[in-house]
Amino acid sequence: MPSGSTRIRVLRLRHLAFSSSSSSFFFSISFVLVLALHSTAAAPASESDILLQFKSAITHDPFGTLTSWAPGRSTCRDFHGVYCNAAGSVDRIVLWNASLSGTLSPALSKLRSLRVLTLFGNSFTGNVPEAYAEILTLWKINVSSNSLSGNIPEFLGSLRNIRFLDLSRNSYSGEIPDKLFSSCDKAKFISLSHNALTGAIPESVANCSSLEGFDFAFNRLSGALPDGVCKISTLRYLSVRSNALSGRVDDRVSGCVSLELLDLGSNGFTGRAPFEALGFKNLSYFNVSYNRFDGEIGEAMAVMTSCSERLEFLDASGNGFTGEIPGSIARCESLKLLDLGFNRLSGNFPGWIGSLKRLSVIGLGSNSLTGRIPPEIGTIELLWVLDLHNLDLVGEIPASISHCRYLRSLNLSGNALAGEIPRTLDNMTSLEFLDLHRNELNGTIPATIGNLRELKVLDLAENHLSGEIPPSLGDLTKLTQFNASSNNLSGAIPSSPLLQGFGSTAFLDNPGLCGSPLATPCSASDSGVPHSERSTKKLTVSTILAIVAAAIIFTGVCIICVINIRARRSSQEDETTLMETSPVGSSDIIIGKLVLFSKALPSRYEDWEAGTKALLDKNCLVGSGSMGLVYKASLEGGVAVAVKKLQTLGRIRSQDEFEFEIGRLGNLRHPNLVPCQGYYWSSTTQLILSEFVPNGNLFDNLHGLNHTGSSKNGSDGLNWGRRFHIALGTARALAYLHHDCVPQILHLDVKASNVLLDANFSPKLSDYGLTKFLPVLDPHRSPAFQTGYTAPELIQAVSRSSDKSDVYSFGVILLELVTGRKPVESSEVTTVLCEYVRVVVETGVASGCFDRRLRGGLVETELIQVMKLGLICTSETPGRRPSMAEAVQVLESIRSEMESSS
Repeated sequence: MPSGSTRIRVLRLRHLAFSSSSSSFFFSISFVLVLALHSTAAAPASESDILLQFKSAITHDPFGTLTSWAPGRSTCRDFHGVYCNAAGSVDRIVLWNASLSGTLSPALSKLRSLRVLTLFGNSFTGNVPEAYAEILTLWKINVSSNSLSGNIPEFLGSLRNIRFLDLSRNSYSGEIPDKLFSSCDKAKFISLSHNALTGAIPESVANCSSLEGFDFAFNRLSGALPDGVCKISTLRYLSVRSNALSGRVDDRVSGCVSLELLDLGSNGFTGRAPFEALGFKNLSYFNVSYNRFDGEIGEAMAVMTSCSERLEFLDASGNGFTGEIPGSIARCESLKLLDLGFNRLSGNFPGWIGSLKRLSVIGLGSNSLTGRIPPEIGTIELLWVLDLHNLDLVGEIPASISHCRYLRSLNLSGNALAGEIPRTLDNMTSLEFLDLHRNELNGTIPATIGNLRELKVLDLAENHLSGEIPPSLGDLTKLTQFNASSNNLSGAIPSSPLLQGFGSTAFLDNPGLCGSPLATPCSASDSGVPHSERSTKKLTVSTILAIVAAAIIFTGVCIICVINIRARRSSQEDETTLMETSPVGSSDIIIGKLVLFSKALPSRYEDWEAGTKALLDKNCLVGSGSMGLVYKASLEGGVAVAVKKLQTLGRIRSQDEFEFEIGRLGNLRHPNLVPCQGYYWSSTTQLILSEFVPNGNLFDNLHGLNHTGSSKNGSDGLNWGRRFHIALGTARALAYLHHDCVPQILHLDVKASNVLLDANFSPKLSDYGLTKFLPVLDPHRSPAFQTGYTAPELIQAVSRSSDKSDVYSFGVILLELVTGRKPVESSEVTTVLCEYVRVVVETGVASGCFDRRLRGGLVETELIQVMKLGLICTSETPGRRPSMAEAVQVLESIRSEMESSS
């Protein structure tokens, strides 16, 4: 039976057979043949062909991301980064951070079900093809962090289903087209940041009636903030930072009562600052820094009748504010950053600042504040940055400041502080920047400063310090800037190569100092008194200005780094499949980004629109780790995920770094690694989503209550067969990270509690690739330090971390599996497992180490060989340890030998 179109052609031919006009006959035949040929040419290409056309426009694929895109393979099942809907049609293309080069092929316009196009972090050039205007199903386009150029495509404004549009971090220029916002009533988030756009922000942005956030930061935009921007009742995120915008904003921002983030920093806005926004109940981030706002700050803040309970970031630095700092700021009890520096503020230093216990950054420098530093500063235990430079402070440096043990930057330079430097500063073990220059400090340089092993900058110049320079300062191996000039120091300059390397300028204008690198020699008889008094050249004005400028710049860098960790919300580009603007926690309503790597999780935007509140159900808390709490979340369809809520970001400085580090994990696949399934980012909450592994971790199974060695679900415990399988699987996971990943991934927190056991007791290594998130500054100083897993060379800080550090930790796990003992056990005496096993083996009774729960002599030979491998892996010298690839080979040979002999 012919199809309908074929039947029409047959009937037409039959009709023509009886026609009396031959010319009509031939004309009709020709017409029919043309129709047939046209029908054949218009046959739609398959979605596989369309994707292969897209691939053909790719000129460079350095990581082989599109290798799986090949003819004859299943589009939905085999094509990497391609996802299909229930009908089997392509609805998502997710190819991010793959360094793909080429142009965007217009062929994708033929995908009639495409909803998500995520291509951020590549090197595409050209522009978004105009043919994409035909993809009416699109609700998300993310092409940020590419090399696209030209004008912003105005046809994107005709895509009525767009919810998320991210063109940030490209090379777009010209003005923002007015038509971009012509049909944006469904849009939730728009980012055009980090381009070279000029002109004004179109008033038509007010057409986006459902908009929750827009980010136009880091461009060259001019003109005023649009009048109607705050008529969008749903607007919660507004960032126009680092442009050339001008005019008044107080009358416009006052209507944005739903705002959570307001970033107007680094523009040319004038008039009264919109401090009334500080009272908006949901506001957490407020930045009006480096504009031209002026007036008496107390009067300007009088409009702030209350302070948002969620406000964490308040930056009004770099303006022209005058008067005393108002005490009303003390109402903002959740503040983590307070920066009012580089204004013209006067009055006494605010004593109430000690009541803001959550502060991490205090920046009040370059004002005219007077008085003393209140000792209550020392009660702010989580303080990271204290910048009080170039004020008129007097009195002593309060000893209580040493209680701020997490402090990383302390700048008290350019004041009139007197008295001695507190000798307890070494309590601040994380301190990297210490600037006390240009004060009236006296006494000696405390030798305890030599204990600040993280210190990079130490400036003690232009004081009245006396005595010798402590030799312990030579132990500050990370020190890059040092200045002790213009004091009353005496004696020989320590011979430390580190201190000598700073040259004579670091020691000038200290008449009592002698020895290299100064030209004044020390006499052998007077223990460092100069052989002859010589007038030493004083620092030139230009040198002093250069040193001061360098110190101020370094302080600014430190402050910006902490700001990025705590509150920066301006970068919104690095998503994969979803843009999340939803509840997190019991009551917080904040704009965040939920990014999914796994096809097993719900992928539709609508599935997550209601929020991620269920991810952090306190009744589903299943454990805690080095970086935070872990929850179990059950999703629709019976899918369970583990959700780690990070309580520390370690060395991560910004959202960009966070997403880059987690983003790398999404591509890692190994049967013995816990798959990373996604992440969530907001200014207040950071989550990592991974597969939920049901049988807990190895440490609890080995050393749990009563040391039963059985799982929580009542299985028959960890017999030797299971333990060997765990050892081999863990070794394979580490070998994959060390030898198969480019660049190499070091774990640096390998321990039994990070080896999870699935339903079959197969091991899955967790917390890999998170080195920078560890809560101690150095990557090798992991939380495992005090638990017996860390290599001795790292504890002694004699070398950098390497893959041999992980080998040592793996060796400890092998000894745990064989002996059933913890790495460190304390009763009357402390027993370190590695040392204990070595002592027992040297007595010739190796079997005395074996876990008594392992019955029978059939596995004794295997136990001994695994124990020997554990001892080799925990060798004191890293060079004597095997690689993880070699460890895998040894374990596989042990098992094969046992199987062949049985």
